[in-house]
Amino acid sequence: MSKTTPMIEQYWRIKKEHEDKILFFRVGDFYEMFFEDAKIAARELEIILTSRETGKGNHVPLAGIPYHAVNSYIARFIEKGYKVAICDQVEDARQAKGLVKRDVTRIITPGTILEDNLFKDSGNNYLSSVYMVQAGIGLAIMDVSTGEFLITQLFGDAPMEKLKDELLKYRPTECIINASAEGDKDLHSIFSMLPDMLVSVNKDHNFHYSRAYEILTNHFKTVSLEGFGCDEYPLAVSAGGAVLSYVGELYRSPLKHVNNIKVYNPENYMVIDGVTRRNLELTQTIRTGKKRGSLLGIMDKTITSSGARLLRKWLEQPLIDKEKIEERIEGVEELIENPFIREDLKVLLEEVYDLERIISRVSFGTAGARDLIHLKKTLKVFPRVKEIISRLERRIYQALKEEFFTLEDLNYLIEKALVDDPPISLKEGGLIKEGFDSELDEMRDITRKGKKWIVELEEKERKNTGIKSLKVSYNKVFGYYIEVTRANLSLVPDYFIRKQTLVNSERFITPELKEYEEKILEAEEKMQGREYQLFNNVRREVAAHTLEVQKSSSTLAVLDCLLNNAHLALENDYCPPFFNEESSIKIEDGRHPVVEKFIEGEGFVPNDTFLDNNSSRLLIITGPNMAGKSTYMRQVALISLMAQMGSFVPAQKASLSLVDRIFARVGAADDLVGGQSTFMVEMNEVANILNNATRNSLVILDEIGRGTSTFDGMSIARGVIEYLYDDSLVGSKALFATHYHELTELGDRLSGVKNYSMAVKEEGEEIVFLRKIIPERADRSYGIQVARLAGLPSLVVQRASEILKELEAGREVKEPGEGTYDEEDSLFSRDDLKDVWEELKGMDPLNMTPLEALNKLFNLCEKSQQIKDVKAKKGGNPFD
Repeated sequence: MSKTTPMIEQYWRIKKEHEDKILFFRVGDFYEMFFEDAKIAARELEIILTSRETGKGNHVPLAGIPYHAVNSYIARFIEKGYKVAICDQVEDARQAKGLVKRDVTRIITPGTILEDNLFKDSGNNYLSSVYMVQAGIGLAIMDVSTGEFLITQLFGDAPMEKLKDELLKYRPTECIINASAEGDKDLHSIFSMLPDMLVSVNKDHNFHYSRAYEILTNHFKTVSLEGFGCDEYPLAVSAGGAVLSYVGELYRSPLKHVNNIKVYNPENYMVIDGVTRRNLELTQTIRTGKKRGSLLGIMDKTITSSGARLLRKWLEQPLIDKEKIEERIEGVEELIENPFIREDLKVLLEEVYDLERIISRVSFGTAGARDLIHLKKTLKVFPRVKEIISRLERRIYQALKEEFFTLEDLNYLIEKALVDDPPISLKEGGLIKEGFDSELDEMRDITRKGKKWIVELEEKERKNTGIKSLKVSYNKVFGYYIEVTRANLSLVPDYFIRKQTLVNSERFITPELKEYEEKILEAEEKMQGREYQLFNNVRREVAAHTLEVQKSSSTLAVLDCLLNNAHLALENDYCPPFFNEESSIKIEDGRHPVVEKFIEGEGFVPNDTFLDNNSSRLLIITGPNMAGKSTYMRQVALISLMAQMGSFVPAQKASLSLVDRIFARVGAADDLVGGQSTFMVEMNEVANILNNATRNSLVILDEIGRGTSTFDGMSIARGVIEYLYDDSLVGSKALFATHYHELTELGDRLSGVKNYSMAVKEEGEEIVFLRKIIPERADRSYGIQVARLAGLPSLVVQRASEILKELEAGREVKEPGEGTYDEEDSLFSRDDLKDVWEELKGMDPLNMTPLEALNKLFNLCEKSQQIKDVKAKKGGNPFD
């Protein structure tokens, strides 16, 4: 191998320790990437690929970016799923002897980012850890930016399905897995549903229970994990220890802001699988994949970032504990009853910054002065917030009161220490207020006197030399200097020492200036160092209050969500849900919360719903497409979900039973990656429902069996209905929409099955959708009318009408142009009318006078009358 430069050798030593990362290598004012990293950077960041000479004519690929713009480039790499290692110069280049020392100071991965400008939005950014063994699956979920840390254990029936549901719920940006699980096909199938998630494989050793247990107890400074309720969840502990170790190694410092670990059981919340989340469009729409148009898009009017994150959790994890649900609903009710408190709280929350992420950066030691100023501005409203909470009486506020700290001392410290508008850089001064530190004040006094001396020197030298344009200036390269224009060089005295020659001027120093420069610069350097030291002291003091800040931030998030739900109820005429003990769902004038916001014209048509586990267990809903079947079924599911997240609901009245799971199978698409057809996808989804639904579940099924032949589809649909209906098998509440009208006979045979349809008004060949559900079956699907409304070409609609008439009459469908009726019914194929037909064909109206046309018409009418009379005499129908 040819000899290379010492710097490239240094690069390779560091790169070998970070082979799976893009290495940002600091060289002067640039971060440079070499070799394959440079090629990747040029492609992904769309920057120029150049080269650097490494000795004896050898060149290596090079791509560089300015150090001051590094965050924007890191963000682009992270968004594309790369890991980035930042390698900085760890000593002053001016003081270095030989090669400048460099080391990796920060590793950034999609799941471990802290900087605000690297986040896509204010939502959670989760890192997950999956530990798969034969006994089951351990799962850990961590948001490094907020300190949230959750673990769970998945085993028993279908643990992979449970894992899929959890990962699709949290949608982590990064996942670490144990090496022995790397080849698992089912796991890769799940990961394919999260294409933007970066997957990293870790050694099995990192997941060993004893190692993970030790890592967790050392971190929390406890002798056991019993106090966290972890001891009975060994797989969860393994996953949790692995993820904590992974982040700790990346940051090379303890995660002090991660001060709690919570064991959660997915079954303690309403279970909503990935298919149902998609079909109900909870957080994003099917069509655009955006928040707008989803349930979250309609509901989320929160003010704070932590409130927005919490509201999403409430929506994605509805409660099944009636007492906790009612606590939230009571909290919303009290805010509705107190408009002045609502308004005061809104004004205060508008002053709140993202405390969870700020305190995380403080804890890591990466927070800037502006972070602390944002913290101070938030702390200023804390006493007033505490006062408001104290005035509220419902149970949820009594609990919040205990978890909220006003932190006046912390606010006072930051107010006294930091200037109101600090610079971004922490090492160039301008951070600390005058009067905070006497030693710093003395240094500032020295520098001020020094700068005054410089001004006086400039005036003195102008008088001494007679050069009125003489200036004393400063730059980082030469320090202080005297600048004289070329026209005045003859007036320069002997004690001026030439330093630099420019095109139009020359620069000089004097022994006196040089001596005082050293004093000033030394004072400024000490002053900057002292400011940085004082700032670090303040930051450490703030970090010592991490737990109190986190608890207070959590309280603000809950207040924000309750206030959000109160405003939502008032603005949209929602009602408080009541939870009954009768296992029934009774909704009066229920509405779809999203559709009603976007509908145009006459407005949304509300509908009633009654479901129970006895007389009205399963509703078969028929009617044409576009009549509103899917909207109606979805709204029932969304009303149940909103109620159990603690929200008022879009209805006049709602008496509901608690639902343990919601299943919504509406529409299907090919799974091209998995090689499955639409029908196979549909059957997989239906199988999941039938295998997991319980008596307390709510099931929505739309058009089951469409993907196969009519009789096969109808048979499957009927079998599914009977299985869901059977109390010994499932017995769940269900809404079943279908175009198989034959299935409506089940409403006559099974006491708990009821037939409903969407009302339609016929106006000639047109139909009007009334959007009202009525307790009767539909006798037709109005498919051709719907096709006309959808804008199919008129010829297609006309031809479809002809074919439908043939099929309904049991006749063979003729080819286009052959006529729609049998020959014996064709008007002009009859022998007695052939003369009339031939005479009509021979007429040329364009070359006839009006009188000739009138005479022809008169003759044809006479012939037709004669034929009619003859047929009547023979006993035939003269109108055939």
